[in-house]
Amino acid sequence: MNNMMLPEKHILSKSTFMYGNQCMKRLWLHKFNPTVRDEEDEAQTAIFQSGTDVGLLAQQRYYGGVDASPVDAFHYQQSVYDTANLIAKGAKVIYEAAFQFDGVLAAMDILVKRKDKWYAYEVKGSTKVKEPFVQDAALQYYVITKSGLPLEDIFILHLNKAYVRYGELDLQQLFTPESVLEEVLKRQDAIAAKILDLKIMLKTKQFPEIAMGAQCNTPYACDFMGHCSEGIETEEPDYGEPIINKEGIAEFIDELEYPLYYLDFETWMAPVPEQDGHWSYRQIPFQFSLHIQNEPGGELTHVEYLAENRHSNLKEFTEELITALGNEGSVAVYYKGFENTRLRDLKEQFDEYDEAITAIQDRIVDLWLPFKRKHYYLPSMESSSSIKQVLPALFPEMSYDELEIGNGIDASSAFYNLDKVEDATAVAATRKALLEYCKLDTLAMVRLLDALKAV
Repeated sequence: MNNMMLPEKHILSKSTFMYGNQCMKRLWLHKFNPTVRDEEDEAQTAIFQSGTDVGLLAQQRYYGGVDASPVDAFHYQQSVYDTANLIAKGAKVIYEAAFQFDGVLAAMDILVKRKDKWYAYEVKGSTKVKEPFVQDAALQYYVITKSGLPLEDIFILHLNKAYVRYGELDLQQLFTPESVLEEVLKRQDAIAAKILDLKIMLKTKQFPEIAMGAQCNTPYACDFMGHCSEGIETEEPDYGEPIINKEGIAEFIDELEYPLYYLDFETWMAPVPEQDGHWSYRQIPFQFSLHIQNEPGGELTHVEYLAENRHSNLKEFTEELITALGNEGSVAVYYKGFENTRLRDLKEQFDEYDEAITAIQDRIVDLWLPFKRKHYYLPSMESSSSIKQVLPALFPEMSYDELEIGNGIDASSAFYNLDKVEDATAVAATRKALLEYCKLDTLAMVRLLDALKAV
């Protein structure tokens, strides 16, 4: 390699290439009209942060490396220069190694030299290799090899979902390197052609007239959709006619046994397992709400649980839940698959509660089914059986919009980040908001069953 002077400012980076690969209009707006970009939501920011944390752990797996990261996004040419110097001086492991060829910049998370051959590792906080990761790697391979550094192999280093943590975090087990070299080589000509197309568009500044379509959400949701959709008139969808299947509803109601328990969980998850018994992205229940009705039309009793923090003993959650659900009566949930999977995970972790949890699973009835099967359907449900769509269609006054925490993603994020909040008043307010949100979920199920009984 002969990169001993700073290159000129790049025209395309890996990220901007991927923008243009998805939609040339996205790249044009990013370069020439970035102020119309949609606001980034908190959930997306949290995803980006977790990705950064995974990357730092991956570096520890290949310890002893030298960091070639730039001081900021405006100094990548220095990073290219530094990377070339590190390679020339015999570095064996380089983090954030940067390369530039013909105006295209690409940085590789981890570059490793073994027996005079170079191996590249791109770190992803996913549990498998996805299509855009391969396209990423194809662009990186193109730039690195055209810069003069031959690569023996290129890998996606992703999380290993089969690894269950017990004791200290095992970084060798946490990550799985998966070679994508064969597919990357097949794409090299296409990469070169796309780079040329994007450069011509950027040089001429010719606005690409591209209609909204599938590319707006593939492989990722475009951050200019709000701008692109302005002024577009959409046809009013036809959501069909009301449907009331009294026979189907009656069959569902006949399955119910009292006392009736209306149950809802909230969970958090993280890419890196934080405690014994956790794996990547295991959904950890931290809260439940339970409305109990001893007889049809009877008064409601409410029971709730909220863990102290995300490092609370999961066994405590399990014991509280088993006690609250008693030994008889139907357990009504909305979308059985979610709660049932969480119960299965708890049963596998705590052998001593296998019998008790299995008994609970046998009592579960799914309140989602009458709406999924359209035994009860209103056009205002807009062909959706989500409780967030069904509830306001039947009970407009019962809205999540007025709640401080109004959806499961926000609930999960709020709880996960409680440990970072130092103000006791703010912590108390968040915990109160979490309890209110989960309580509304189970109260909503009570009202939905009332509606089914009333037909």
